Amino acid sequence: MSKQPRIEQYDHPAGGWGSVKAVSSILMQEHVAVNGTRVLFKQNKPDGFACVSCSWAKPADPHLFEFCENGAKATAWEITTKRATPEFFDHHTLAALEAWSDFELESQGRLTHPMRYDAATDRYLPIPWQQAFDEIGEKLRSFDPKRVVFYASGRASLETSYMYALLARSYGCNNLPDSSNMCHESTSVALPDTIGVPVGTVTLEDFDHTDCLFFFGHNTGTNAPRMLHPLQEARKRNAQIITFNPLRERGLVSFANPQSPKEMLSTEQTCISTQYHQVKIGGDIAAITGICKSLIEADDQARANNAPRVLDADFIAEHTHGFEAFANAMRAADWKEIESMSALTRSALEAAATEYARAKAVIILYGMGITQHREGVLAIQMLTNLMLLGGNIGKKGAGICPIRGHSNVQGQRTVGITEKPALVPMDKLKELYQFEPPQETGLSTVDTCEAVRDGNLDAFIGLGGNFARAIPDQGVMDPAWKQLPLTVQIATKLNRSHIVHGRAAYLLPCVGRIEVDRQASGEQTVTVEDSTACIHASKGMTEPASEHLLSEPAIVAGLAKAMLPPNPTIDWDAWVGDYGLVRDAIERTYPGQFKDFNQRMTLPGGFHRPLPAAKREWKTKTGKANFIVPDGFGEDPDMDFDGERTLRLMTTRGDSQFNTTVYSLDDRFRGVYDTRDVLLMNQDDMTRLGFAENDTVTAITVAKDQVLRELGGLRVHAFDIPAGCVMGYYPECNRLIPVSHHAKRSKVPAAKAIPVRLRKMAA
Repeated sequence: MSKQPRIEQYDHPAGGWGSVKAVSSILMQEHVAVNGTRVLFKQNKPDGFACVSCSWAKPADPHLFEFCENGAKATAWEITTKRATPEFFDHHTLAALEAWSDFELESQGRLTHPMRYDAATDRYLPIPWQQAFDEIGEKLRSFDPKRVVFYASGRASLETSYMYALLARSYGCNNLPDSSNMCHESTSVALPDTIGVPVGTVTLEDFDHTDCLFFFGHNTGTNAPRMLHPLQEARKRNAQIITFNPLRERGLVSFANPQSPKEMLSTEQTCISTQYHQVKIGGDIAAITGICKSLIEADDQARANNAPRVLDADFIAEHTHGFEAFANAMRAADWKEIESMSALTRSALEAAATEYARAKAVIILYGMGITQHREGVLAIQMLTNLMLLGGNIGKKGAGICPIRGHSNVQGQRTVGITEKPALVPMDKLKELYQFEPPQETGLSTVDTCEAVRDGNLDAFIGLGGNFARAIPDQGVMDPAWKQLPLTVQIATKLNRSHIVHGRAAYLLPCVGRIEVDRQASGEQTVTVEDSTACIHASKGMTEPASEHLLSEPAIVAGLAKAMLPPNPTIDWDAWVGDYGLVRDAIERTYPGQFKDFNQRMTLPGGFHRPLPAAKREWKTKTGKANFIVPDGFGEDPDMDFDGERTLRLMTTRGDSQFNTTVYSLDDRFRGVYDTRDVLLMNQDDMTRLGFAENDTVTAITVAKDQVLRELGGLRVHAFDIPAGCVMGYYPECNRLIPVSHHAKRSKVPAAKAIPVRLRKMAA
């Protein structure tokens, strides 16, 4: 008997007994109550494995339980006893599976055999590994390399990622889009202009010394819950935490530590945010402008009165460029426009500025609520402007901290997974491997979607992930995928990208990170990079799900040998036999980043890559940190409020979810149970538009390309969200995002500000 969807108020803190219950539930659901408990004790430990979900930092001195609720769910999901065997595919055509939900598909468990699509039966059938490699290699050798994409999910290790990037470039293209293209590419574009590095400058140690933290566009309680521990410690020191989010997310409201007996046996909890500002979706640039304006005008007043400066004048003079132009732009900004665009009052923004000015060391943290907008790049540069005003880059307890998602998505870029050849030491690759690396810019995620849509792609190779489900415009894209000549998916579990496939399609199941990886030289260790640019070792703990699985490096090597001519400088088999040899190759390619890689990777807490900006060394064109003058408040040309019926839809993940992986239909922090087919709205908007609680509506994208994009069967529910804004779930609402609706310069899909109108459906 199916459960009835319900929505109810949830007022409990993040963590606490709710988290304990959720962890117990997922272990039972995946039939790993005993083994899962044993494995979790090794999660994010120096002698264990790196979590396969989020990329938050891993401490040298870990807690007894160094995992969060969602990390435990990701682990249970991977080490499940459930199996998607050839017998499963015998009973289900792909046409039938296409009607299944994402949750139902992945719930079938681990893939066990390499499979090839059979058009005659519309089923996947088992195929020997070498035959699969030979057939794929033969097809790829017949294609133009510029018409082949090598996508990489953020879960692949540094070793696999390096091999995969070398495979693609040896083949002849830079078509290496990855998860960053869908989330933090805006960071990679914005920060080099301002501070000269593409990543954040904060280390885990900085949290012990900060006295003020600003959050923008991040749901920490769901997407990086282990961060709540240093936030709780910061609050105990009376550090101020100022949050800007459209929704009041539970993890940034209050937290009860599941590892504290005192808090678990009482009602004690920690108030996380000392100020919580519910900014309008897309209003972040206006809000940051208001804070900067307040600080600059307060500093002007201080100078006029011979009082102590509000800004760090010495830092600005010595280390920055462009301050006066930026300051003049902020002085000229109009408060009425700031308030209108941000949906926040002047007094609220001045209160945030007051705490910033009072602090000695400020950390700014942000997530995809900032990056996934048309002006995501500018929004990040405005955050950097704010940090430069107080000299909060390159000092203890301060810095800018983009919160990455996937566990190694940042590290993949470090070792060459990028479509941008300028970011890769091509001369070093040429020297080491005696071939001419391609110099043309490759295809990003958006470029790949356009190529598939327009019939300009021959093959898609997916190293993990669920690309077809993660991308925008699924109603347009799904039919186009089925016309693609070849799709190859390296995966652990069945997902939508395997069902929406090319004319020829292969499933290549791999050993998971949590599983023991035995090769010629013995059990192997892999490495990952976290959000703070720290490199960690990771060693498998459980037996592989099937004797027929190959490791990711072995699969990459198998493809390479089948599709490339022999290269005496690359011994693919030796690399598969000993991943330490791959790390040696990484060190030779990136000597400044990976000195003594094999020796340092097992250090407790890992080792940090050098970040010049953290030492106030600015690798920019001016040789200094640059203030960027905004050209407006981030107005979105796609937003047309005709008669005020157009709403700003943001897509977001639920509590029981990581990226496209849905562990259950519940989102307890928002009080949504047994459904994902909901839209959370402002009550005044519901009244104005004539909707009652639980009315069923169709969401329709307001687009200028005349393509109908709509999603029906959504129940509306009154929620605490700014007027004009509405929230729906990712990836279900991705079909409402046009491929063309993306951030300027970075091409990140603008999933946090989709212009939609709602139409009531007949009862």
